[in-house]
Formats: sequence, C-alpha cells, structure tokens
Amino acid sequence: MSTAHVLLGLLASGPRHGYDLKREHDERLPQAKPLAYGQVYSTLGRLERDGFVKQSGQDQESGPERTSYTLTDLGRDRLDAWLDEVEPPAPHVTSALFNKVVVALLAADADRARQYLTAQRSAHMTRMRELTVSKTTPGTTVGDVIAADYAIGHLDADLRWLQTTMARVADLQKEVSS
Repeated sequence: MSTAHVLLGLLASGPRHGYDLKREHDERLPQAKPLAYGQVYSTLGRLERDGFVKQSGQDQESGPERTSYTLTDLGRDRLDAWLDEVEPPAPHVTSALFNKVVVALLAADADRARQYLTAQRSAHMTRMRELTVSKTTPGTTVGDVIAADYAIGHLDADLRWLQTTMARVADLQKEVSS
C-alpha cells in the first residue's frame, strides 16, 4: 500500500488536516497497519513539495492549530493514474514462511521444519477463525467484511502452501543440503 496514494484518495472528497486523515485511514482501512501521525505529516510534506496537495487553511478547534490540505489537479491526476495501475504479481518469493522453512532445514533438520510448519498452520487457523467470527460481529461494516475476506483468502493460500510444503520437506532438505 502506498500511504501517499491513500492520503490522496482520502483528500479527494475535500480538505482535511493530518489528524482527520490519520483517523479516517484507521477507520476506513481497519485491517491495515494504523498510520503514525509522523508518517501522515511527513507524507503530506512530500505531497505538498511535489505539488499533489496544497495547504487550504488553518483550523483551531480545541487545541493546537491544524493545517488543512486539499488535493490539487496534479494530485487528482496522480491518484487517477495510480488507480488505473494494475498491481503486478510478486515476482519473487519474499515470504517469511518460506524463509523460515529453508533456514530450519539449514540450521537443524526436516523435523524442525515440520515443527515450524505445524505451529504456523495452527496460528493461521486461529487467525482465520477470528476473522470469520469478526465478519458477523454486531457493528461490522461491509468494509470490515471485505477486509476480513481478503485476509482469509491470503491465509487460505498460505495454508495450502504450508500443507504442500509439509509433504515436500524431505525433498527440500535434500536440495538445501546439497
């Protein structure tokens, strides 16, 4: 996820200050890692420097003065271009799961890799159950359900990979050891 593009998207509906952007990000993308205020403000600074946003005023409700930002035409064009970009499938395996299996084989043996795979499968199953329950919890929004479905799909793919890898650990150990 590009924080800059998400902030541009949040600004598309009108001016906001950093506090509102952080709060709205965390509300609208509840399954994403929450943004830090420093990340919001540093990103806004870069967006302003690059001409994608501009300051649109100062607010001082109850507390410190807050600068509001608005999307520029250039920012709208950049947002539209980003929304049109198809995300390429990952070209390399960058999964910590895969790395740990290989390292377990290098540092120990096939039994250690199997122990890890079994423990990871259990953790994935627990998380899938939590997400499934969260979809029916009172107050759950459609956005929450869609985010949970996305996470469940990834966990399911990981579980299939864990199962397949469990069956191939002995062969992988031979390959890694040679």
